[in-house]
Amino acid sequence: MKKLMFTALLMMAGTAAQAQAWTGKGDQKINAGFSVWGYGTGIAGTYDYGLNRLISVGAGLNVYFDNYRNNDDDNRAFVFGRLNFHLKDALELPEKLDIYPGVDLGVVGRDFGIGAHIGARYFFTERIGVFAEVGNNGSLGVAINL
Repeated sequence: MKKLMFTALLMMAGTAAQAQAWTGKGDQKINAGFSVWGYGTGIAGTYDYGLNRLISVGAGLNVYFDNYRNNDDDNRAFVFGRLNFHLKDALELPEKLDIYPGVDLGVVGRDFGIGAHIGARYFFTERIGVFAEVGNNGSLGVAINL
């Protein structure tokens, strides 16, 4: 029984050791969570695609439940494109951690929306981690490595 437990622990440690927060070109990440400040409170989802070791582009959608911009029903969603600059290599961060400043550009209802953020992702396994972003639009949640 001890050998079985030891083997299981080694296998899990090996999986966690392979987790990488950012690999660069072709890397794909999905963030899903809660929008906790900014245009309103609600749910947030983003997708990022790596162009190279430094830059990713993507898109996102935030849907607001409460305190949305001007409390106008037309402003319950923010649809946007995003550009991030990944600092994992520049800051020599551990493989499981990535810090990225970025900008968001899109529409909120019928209005133009722009924002800036700084985010961080930490991966527990090869596929699953957590993220947090602060700025004009902040969110917290689960990060998925595709």
